[in-house]
Amino acid sequence: MADTERCMEPELIASYKSAEGIARSRSNFYYSFVVLPPEKRRAFCAVYAFMRQCDDISDGNSSQDAKSEMLRHWRSQLDAAMCGTLQENPILPAFRDTVKNFSIPPEYFHWIIDGAEMDLAVCQYETFDDLYKYCFNVASAVGLVCLQIFGFGEPRARKYAEQCGIAFQLTNILRDVKEDADQGRIYLPLEDLRKFGYSPEELRKGVMDERFRNLMRFEAERAREYYSQARNLIPLVEKASKPALWAMIQIYQRLLDRIVQRQFDVFRNRIRLANSEKIAIALKALAMRFSRMGTPPYFEGQQRRSRARSAK
Repeated sequence: MADTERCMEPELIASYKSAEGIARSRSNFYYSFVVLPPEKRRAFCAVYAFMRQCDDISDGNSSQDAKSEMLRHWRSQLDAAMCGTLQENPILPAFRDTVKNFSIPPEYFHWIIDGAEMDLAVCQYETFDDLYKYCFNVASAVGLVCLQIFGFGEPRARKYAEQCGIAFQLTNILRDVKEDADQGRIYLPLEDLRKFGYSPEELRKGVMDERFRNLMRFEAERAREYYSQARNLIPLVEKASKPALWAMIQIYQRLLDRIVQRQFDVFRNRIRLANSEKIAIALKALAMRFSRMGTPPYFEGQQRRSRARSAK
């Protein structure tokens, strides 16, 4: 698809700029977006801004009833936008334009809103199968949206995009154990807590002992299995999209590595990557974009070394 900004109406240009501002200030993935061709970069910012609204509602300080009503209203705005009726939110023109241009099924966004609604109704999950459904809605559906923008040819790419979303969300869950517990949410499956003799009450109190570390190590290895599958997606997307997808996976896998390296001490300080690290990854991805390779020759080697370091 050609870069069409010069043909856009001023309202649409302003909408895309509004979405980009949200993505730049709020998303870990913005450093991946910048290595995409302009039309794909704008599209990612537009859908991110839509999804950010879902998260902000579910994580906000309003009452449960108020949040439910806001999500219902946001869902109605989604439906209206798909029918061509744009309401007050400034990002909706860019969002609608992106969905249309990249043929993104609207049900993907309904799944994402379903996930936000699950956060209002469910505060803990008994089994990993139960948690998987939540992760699918809030993250795998996002992966499927991204896949439409990346471009792909083989149907099996959808399964890898699903698994990529699961890997990212499991990483988020491990990073945010304390913040989630403070909000009354426990995403680590209760069956896993019992397996390691660790209770929900101890999690809420921030008890960090060998039982907790073993529990977190088990969940981290589960996440690594999904990352292993997610990497199969890179060769299946359009060449222009490979560097950005690589950067996304690299940023989140490095975050998981950092959690492991810190011995799962997620209670005292929130673990994150410095902007300088994300910029370095983006620069490597940018170099990849303008090379003939399409995929970095060092990718697999880096992952093997990273896993070896984390095991020490």
